[in-house]
Amino acid sequence: MATSTRDYYQILGVSESASADEIKRAYRKLAKQYHPDANRDDPTAAERFKEVGEAYGVLSDAEKRARYDQMRRMGPYTGFGGAAGGGGAGGPGGPGGPGAQGFRFEDISNLGGLGDLFGSMFDFGRRGRGRAGATGAPARGRNVEHLVEIPFSTAARGGKLTIDVPMTQTCAVCGGAGAAPGAQIITCPECGGSGSVTFGQGGFAVARPCPACYGRGQVPSEPCPACNGRGEVREQRRIALRVPAGVDTGSKLRLTGQGERGGPGAAPGDLIITFRVKSDSFFRRDGLDVYSTVPINVAQAMLGTKVRVRTVDGKKVTLRIPPGTQSGTRFRIGGQGIEKGGRRGDHYIKVRITVPERLDEEQEKLVRELAQSADLRY
Repeated sequence: MATSTRDYYQILGVSESASADEIKRAYRKLAKQYHPDANRDDPTAAERFKEVGEAYGVLSDAEKRARYDQMRRMGPYTGFGGAAGGGGAGGPGGPGGPGAQGFRFEDISNLGGLGDLFGSMFDFGRRGRGRAGATGAPARGRNVEHLVEIPFSTAARGGKLTIDVPMTQTCAVCGGAGAAPGAQIITCPECGGSGSVTFGQGGFAVARPCPACYGRGQVPSEPCPACNGRGEVREQRRIALRVPAGVDTGSKLRLTGQGERGGPGAAPGDLIITFRVKSDSFFRRDGLDVYSTVPINVAQAMLGTKVRVRTVDGKKVTLRIPPGTQSGTRFRIGGQGIEKGGRRGDHYIKVRITVPERLDEEQEKLVRELAQSADLRY
């Protein structure tokens, strides 16, 4: 499948600073102009139509566009079998230059963040799970990231949860082959059995899994009805999860081997859990310290009292309120906060004095006598 190595912005005829609406308008105009149904006598129109579609697929997606812009700033490289554009003889993008041996996507798979950039953009290795990677070894399963919302009490004390995580699994009906029962398997006419196609990306020409055979190099005469020929299905996997004590919003937990399955004989990926802690009606957290507010009435504040306070451990401790306590006074209960890594915070209690909205005759009389005896002046 021949693909253009031209710049995507040039393909759509827009500038690098074009807005999303400008990109959409340019795509609609060109798609209408080069649609195969309107150009039956022009064999090049179909390729141009595909080229326009690929360009729009990247530039219309904000995340992919940002990654594409980052790659464009790296400069031109030689693609499969020749210059990807922009390099003359002996230059970095031309015959005889550093890229003259042919740039392959697999060559950057060990470059850390750069490999992740290309892999996430082009979905390389996502399909055709059973095929070997660049080293000949089966591809390891993909990591899965999942957000789990937990109550404040579970975050503070730890506990067990059962969660359902959406994952891509091998289709049980076809065993990952993508074929209906009894269907014939033939060489993919789109990629010629290689499982990949050349993809022009600005100054790059890289390989991606063939969209017709999903990277397998073969296609069935009749696709599997359960997975529509993909060989994979999206399912919910139930996982028992143990929450460590002291986790907070943003804390992560890696479960080794609980991600998506890899190719035959390859290790599965990992499941990476990110926690989000729900707010609590009584507790508020700051690091390992916990804060709460306890209401008391006017008489308790004036005369002093004892109140029972719930801690994050679910226990209750007695807090002594001395006579004459003012609203907003804060008390500390040492060692009753969050415990994590061998350290434990404190529990701070703020007193809020509540005033009754209504008094009966007897109560009003007593309050007036109190006011007169105390000679309260305002």
